[in-house]
Amino acid sequence: MTLFNYWHYFSLSLVLIFFILGALSAIRQETRELQLSMFFTATIVSILLTVFSIFIVDKYTKEVKLYKLKNKRILSIEKIIYTGIVKNEGKFPIGKVVFEIKLVNKGHATGIVKGGNFFKSSGFFDLFSGYHKNNKPQTITKRFVVARNLKAGSAKSFRVYFPFPGYFRSVADFAKVEGH
Repeated sequence: MTLFNYWHYFSLSLVLIFFILGALSAIRQETRELQLSMFFTATIVSILLTVFSIFIVDKYTKEVKLYKLKNKRILSIEKIIYTGIVKNEGKFPIGKVVFEIKLVNKGHATGIVKGGNFFKSSGFFDLFSGYHKNNKPQTITKRFVVARNLKAGSAKSFRVYFPFPGYFRSVADFAKVEGH
């Protein structure tokens, strides 16, 4: 759950006012069916506005940046370690900071795309089953929570590790952080 600031409360109070106005106009209707449909519409629109307002306020008030990102591959245990620092550059606290790393194998990253790198058909039913014992994904995306309750202006170092596929060769990595 996100930490609320005064912009969250402001947007939620506007949604509450909208809901109250919709409910009052529904009560003023003469027919019962029209009352129910207007009340239902006001409720659904208010719920949608609440969800969207929380996401929009989070996007524009919670600014987190990634610094000094480094990676190291440990061949003996087939893992890769990412270290770095996340810093809250906004004016409001952040409930949790999520670090996302995306590893892309050779054909995608270098521009050398060969059909054999991505798909090997071995039968008609394998085409529709979605799984094959030789299936090797060319893109891996991992998400980690690297900080909680990060105050405005503060920073925190992190270290995450996960298994590195042995069949990856020329790897491109794409990292990003999000504050919630």
